Amino acid sequence: MIYLNYSNLNEETQNQLLENSKKEIEERFGDDIRRYADENHIDFDTMLEEEAQRNLYSYDVVFVI
Repeated sequence: MIYLNYSNLNEETQNQLLENSKKEIEERFGDDIRRYADENHIDFDTMLEEEAQRNLYSYDVVFVI
């Protein structure tokens, strides 16, 4: 679960959430994504970015007001 301060949803916070998501995806599925990207001639970083954005929707977020 992620706790966010409602008044602090600036770009820096959003980028930090995306970076955390990228790390999580790379740890869990990095080898599979890399293999798929190599087989289909797709840039690994692009695929990682897309999967990280999808992963953000699976987070449980609590806003602290």
